[in-house]
Amino acid sequence: MRARVSWTLVLAAFLALPPFQQERVEEMGFGQIFRIERMGVDPALTQALRSRWDTEASAFAFPWGHMIPSLDDVSRITGLRVHGRAVSGYTYPCYHDLAERLLDLPAERRSSLVPRVALQESLGLFEAGKNAWESEDEYLERLARVSRRELASEPRPQADLDLRHFLVLFLGRLLFATRGDAVHCRFLPLLADLGEVGGYAWGAAFLAHQFDGLGLSTPPSPEERGSYTAGPRAHWDSRRDTRHLADQLERLQEAIDSYPYLDVVWQLYLGEGDEGQPWLVQARPYFGRSVWLHALNLVLPLNLFLTQRSLGLRQSVVEFPVRDRFRRPGRSFRGLHDTTDWRERAREQIENWERKGKGVRSDATTDNAYLQAYALKYGGKVYKSARHQVDVTGEIASLRALL
Repeated sequence: MRARVSWTLVLAAFLALPPFQQERVEEMGFGQIFRIERMGVDPALTQALRSRWDTEASAFAFPWGHMIPSLDDVSRITGLRVHGRAVSGYTYPCYHDLAERLLDLPAERRSSLVPRVALQESLGLFEAGKNAWESEDEYLERLARVSRRELASEPRPQADLDLRHFLVLFLGRLLFATRGDAVHCRFLPLLADLGEVGGYAWGAAFLAHQFDGLGLSTPPSPEERGSYTAGPRAHWDSRRDTRHLADQLERLQEAIDSYPYLDVVWQLYLGEGDEGQPWLVQARPYFGRSVWLHALNLVLPLNLFLTQRSLGLRQSVVEFPVRDRFRRPGRSFRGLHDTTDWRERAREQIENWERKGKGVRSDATTDNAYLQAYALKYGGKVYKSARHQVDVTGEIASLRALL
């Protein structure tokens, strides 16, 4: 997710919505995310995890093996819906007319971006800057109070417009944030019928977006360095560290390299039920399955067969996947010049999602074959240290003995 400023703005807009609008947001499956405790930003930890991401496998490569954020993680941590229709449909070369019709806001014709200021002002967020004397709670309360004055207080056409403005801000500035201040209209076609919004698996789309962001080849922007990385049960409270970012990053890399293998918890939710999380009942059929994830032009694999140990199984040796099995246009929508129907273009992967992919199975009795293949695949790239050389053969032997 975007840095704290975007989180505060979107949360304030949600709190400003009248009760009937908040209920609509709840029905769409977005309500739980606004009850998450305030998140801190830890740029060094985010970069340390990102440096361990293997783009080909869509997985983290740690000294003890692969780990992958899963639909289980997304559902439990964010409450987002991971069941239902794939977030797929049409993308267009220009969203200008659609933005004027559904949002009554201008969109830049060349980039199909809605100006951030115009979108915030449509929600009454005129003065979004934080005053030096304000606490975080005072800042949030002021934003919500001012925004509330501008929003329709009862169901009518203006209320639908307000809700679309909020959803575009939520999706474009928080859930599927990209670089820069403007907000893209790419999900706007899915918001035309507000009664259908809750039927989409937004949590699965969020996971695809995280995978894509982790695989970026360019260095992260300052805002992206403060992004939320949906690692396996990645809940942490960051403390202020005054050391240089490079020193923090080196320290964290060292900690990952030397982390005790036996302290790694594989079955994160063993014994946990559905209490307090009723949405898990419908989500469970999607857990523990390798499946294609969809977020319009993002079509990426969730390769859970690489993390069989997280499902209580021995890790059998597998053929490590290659990322670019599904060809798609570039990451930026600015380069799309043709109308594309992704339900047609990615038909095989859509059908895979509708079948809930493939359940993970293993008949292995030990992890040895997997660890040997893993060592050959990654070698010194995984068993490394910033301060000293590591005996890769010795590390593998030690790891095999422990596991």
